Amino acid sequence: MAPLKGTTIATVGTGVMAESMIVGLLTGEVVEPAQVIASDPRAERREALAATHGVRTTASNTEAIEGADVVVLAIKPQMLVAVGRELSPVLRTEQLVISILAGSTTRALRNALRHDAIVRAMPNTPAQVGKGMTVWCATPQVSEIQRDQAAALLRSLGKELQVDDEKYVSMATAVSGTGPAYVFLVMEALIDAAVHLGFPRHIAHDLVIETLLGGTLLAQSSGDHPAYLRNMVTSPAGTSAAAIHEMEKGRLRTVLSEAVFAAYRRTEELGRELEEQTASEE
Repeated sequence: MAPLKGTTIATVGTGVMAESMIVGLLTGEVVEPAQVIASDPRAERREALAATHGVRTTASNTEAIEGADVVVLAIKPQMLVAVGRELSPVLRTEQLVISILAGSTTRALRNALRHDAIVRAMPNTPAQVGKGMTVWCATPQVSEIQRDQAAALLRSLGKELQVDDEKYVSMATAVSGTGPAYVFLVMEALIDAAVHLGFPRHIAHDLVIETLLGGTLLAQSSGDHPAYLRNMVTSPAGTSAAAIHEMEKGRLRTVLSEAVFAAYRRTEELGRELEEQTASEE
């Protein structure tokens, strides 16, 4: 039986990621529109979701989760305390809560929601086109059936990977969660360099996008180590060798490594801040 068959899903918050999830679930025919209810305080947003996707909507967070089997928490991290106070009195023990809040630890979520069956997930923005990468972990109180439901729901965004240790979700936030920002910055720099060479910007854009996409697909399909693929196009004293020499001289590897560690440290800081903010809610 499909894990989400007959399951009611509530999304608390209807931002880009929550809507991407709704689109993925409906497009993949994983659930029917009637199985989804979304809460948002803005009437125009509720009307747009209902008109576009046919899902049920409500202005009330508590009304949204009342009959839900799975609750997707898709709010901004700074709203956790307020929303937690609203939801904690009505959450039922058997309900599964899936959080996609950046930096929010399971401890902070437990404090705010006074609830134990929690999945902490970190998706990324390519989920908007069904190509996301989500790393997630579950608390011990999440049953095997609920883990299957979480996996099926997160697959609506692209690929999903369950980990046993929560630290890997924080680490993934710095790698895959923040990763698109690194890719877009490199993309922007390459486009600007191509324009500096003399290409019109629209041509530079297409050259870079297709090169990055093609390189990624080659790495994915071949399974070869990136160093091997790089060596394939790096002839002795050739153009690639000259370019790579400049990048190594500019400490590209070190800068990228330091960027990832900076993102990780900030993730940990956010987690501690949320734990402190929610400590009094226990």
